[in-house]
Amino acid sequence: MTVRPPAFRIPVTVELEREHGGFPWGFRPQPGNHESPPKQERQPAVYHAPKPAHRPRDGNAVGTLRRPERRGFCIGAPPPGPSARPLPTAFPGIPVANAAPLPHKVHHHRGTASPPSCVAMKNHLLRWLLLTLLYPGIPESPVAAQAAAAEPSTPPAVAQRLEAWRAARFGMFIHWGPVALKGTEIGWSRGAQVPAEEYDALYRRFNPTAFDADAWMKTARDAGMKYVIFTTKHHDGFCMWDTKQTDFDIMHSPFGRDVTKELADAARRAGLAFGTYHSVCDWHHADFPLTSPGGTVRRPSSNLDRYESYLRAQIRELVSNYGPLWALWFDVPQEFDARRGQGLIDLARSIQPDLIVNNRSGAPGDYDTPEQQVGKFQMHRPWETCMTICQQWAWKPDDRMKSLEECLHTLVRCAGGDGNLLFNVGPMPDGRIESRQVERLREMGAWLERHGTSVYGTRGGPWKPTRSLASTRRDNTVYLHVLRWPETPESGEIRIPALPKRILASSVLGGGTAVTETVNGELRITVPTEHRRPIDTVVVLQLDGPALDIEPIAVTAGQPGKATASNTFMKMEEFGPEAAFDDDPHSRWATDAGTHRAWIAADLGKPLAVSGVRIREAYPGRVRRFELQVKEALSWKPILRGTTLGEDFRTNFPALTAREVRLEILEATEGPTLYDFTILPAGTTKP
Repeated sequence: MTVRPPAFRIPVTVELEREHGGFPWGFRPQPGNHESPPKQERQPAVYHAPKPAHRPRDGNAVGTLRRPERRGFCIGAPPPGPSARPLPTAFPGIPVANAAPLPHKVHHHRGTASPPSCVAMKNHLLRWLLLTLLYPGIPESPVAAQAAAAEPSTPPAVAQRLEAWRAARFGMFIHWGPVALKGTEIGWSRGAQVPAEEYDALYRRFNPTAFDADAWMKTARDAGMKYVIFTTKHHDGFCMWDTKQTDFDIMHSPFGRDVTKELADAARRAGLAFGTYHSVCDWHHADFPLTSPGGTVRRPSSNLDRYESYLRAQIRELVSNYGPLWALWFDVPQEFDARRGQGLIDLARSIQPDLIVNNRSGAPGDYDTPEQQVGKFQMHRPWETCMTICQQWAWKPDDRMKSLEECLHTLVRCAGGDGNLLFNVGPMPDGRIESRQVERLREMGAWLERHGTSVYGTRGGPWKPTRSLASTRRDNTVYLHVLRWPETPESGEIRIPALPKRILASSVLGGGTAVTETVNGELRITVPTEHRRPIDTVVVLQLDGPALDIEPIAVTAGQPGKATASNTFMKMEEFGPEAAFDDDPHSRWATDAGTHRAWIAADLGKPLAVSGVRIREAYPGRVRRFELQVKEALSWKPILRGTTLGEDFRTNFPALTAREVRLEILEATEGPTLYDFTILPAGTTKP
C-alpha cells in the first residue's frame, strides 16, 4: 500500500509517538546543534526560538539549558458571568466539527503512578542534567514531565472557545513597532545590529501617518483570515497601547495614537476576532533580570517580583480595556516558571474566563505553537504554526517573500495536521502593509473562496500529511489535497491506504472528475490531467459514515525495498535511514554527534531507471564532500561527486539502471543529518 510520488522512496510508517524507554522520565536526547533545531520529532510542548539565522535563540533552543515550557492543559476558571461581553463561538459559514478528539496512545511514564520521592526526584534530575550536558536539546525537564503526567481537563468555556478557534484555521499575526524605521528584526536586533541606546530612542521619531486600521483588517479579511493577533509589546519592551505603567509607549511618540485600540475596533467592524501578543520577557525594563542582545546578558541587579507586578498590571489593562480578546499570545518566558506563568493566565481569566492562552507564558496553556515550521499531525491537543510571509517578523526592505504555492501548501498542511496557521506580516514604517504582501494575501483569499470548505471547520486526517498529500474531514466527507502529482505517466495515479468506510461518490472540488478504486486494501485515485489544479487538487470523497470515526492513517511512500545507513543517532529507530525516504516533512535521518563520515543507501527492490536526486540537509553546511554511488555486482561505483549539499540540493545525471543507490558522505563538520534523500526516476526533468 504505497503512494506513487515522483520519486522512489522506501516504504516506512513513522509513529508519531513512541515509548520513551531508556531515558529518565521518558525523555530522549535529540540530535541537534547550537544554532537552529530542525523539524520536530513530536509536537512541541516547549518553546521554539525564532528562525532567522542572525537572531539569537533562547527558551528551549537546542544547546541551551534555560527553562523549557511545561506541557499539559492549563487549569481554567469558572464559566463567564453575565457581565462578560461575548465573542462569537463560530464564524458565519464556518461549521465547527463537534466531535470528541480521536482516541490516541497514552504513554505512561516508567515507575509508579504516585509522585516520586524527593530522593528519586533528585536522582532523576541529576540524570537529566547529565544527559542535557552530553546531548543538548532534551525537550523537557523532569519537573515538566511530572506536570505533563497530570493534564487537567479544559474548562468548558475555554473548550468552547478552542473549538471555534480550531474551526477558524487561519489568522493574521502582526509584528510592528518603531524598529520598522531600521528594517531590522523586532526585539532581537536591540543591542545587536542596532545599539540599545539608538534602538530605544527610535520611538521619538516614529510617526506612521499612513496607518489605517480598517485597511489592515480588510487585508486580513480579503486573505480569508478569521482572526488577528497584534504585538502589543515585544521583547524590546515598547508598548503599542495607551498603558499607564510606563512612558515607553506609542502615546509618547510623535504619532500619539492608541493603535491597539484602533485595531481592536477595526477588527470587530470587519467581523474578525482580535487577540494580543505580549512578551513575558522585557529586555528594556530595569527589573527584568536579562537584557539585550537576545536576553543573553544578566543585569547586575534586578527585581523579578517587582517586574511581575508591572507585567500583571499591563495584562490587566489589555484584557479589561481591549477585550473581549480572542486569545492571549505570550512569548519567551525566560525567567518565568510554571507558577509565575500560570499566575498570568489565572489573572487574565479572572477578567475574561473563556480566554484561550498559548504555551509560552512559562505554563502549558491551551495550545502548542510550532514556529516557522508546520507542526506534526496532532489531534489530542490544539496547535498553531506561527510563520512569516517573508523571512523576518518585522518589516525588512526587499525581504524574500514566499510564493503563492508555499503559502497555500503551508496552510493546507497545517489544516491536514489538525492545526491552525498564524501568518505574519510586518508593516512598513509609514504604517502600510507592503503592497506585494497585500496582493499575495489576496491571492490566498481568492483560493479560499473556491476551496475554503476543505479548510474551515474541518479536522485533520484521516491520512497523516506527507510532502505530496494532506487531508481534512468533516461529517461524512474527506477532502484529499494532492499537492504534488507523480511526474511520470506510468505512476500518474495516487495510491494510498484504503479507508475503512465505503466511498459513495468522488469528485474534484470546484469541478472535475475523480475516479476511485479499492484494490487489496489500497485506494487508487485518478484525476484527468485537465482537471488537476496547479497548486492543490482537492479530491472530495463522500463516505457512508462519519469521517471522524476513522483512526489516523500513516501513508507509506515509495517503491518496495529498504534503507540502510552506517550510523543512526543513538540507535534510535525514529532517526533511522528510513526517515530520509518516507515523504514526511517532520522526520529525518540523524547520526551520532562527532560523526564526520557516514553513508545512507536505498534498495529499490528491483533494477529501476533513475536520472537524478534531491537531498535536503537538516543542518545545511555540515556536509563538505560526498559521492553518489550505485552498486554494480559487489562494489559501489561513483556516478557523482560534490562538495556541499545544503538546504535543497538537486541535480540530474544521465539515466542509468540501478537497484541500490548510496550517498557516501566523505567529510562532515558534525554528524550528518538529512530530511530527504529522493531518488528521481528517469524522465524526471525537474528534480
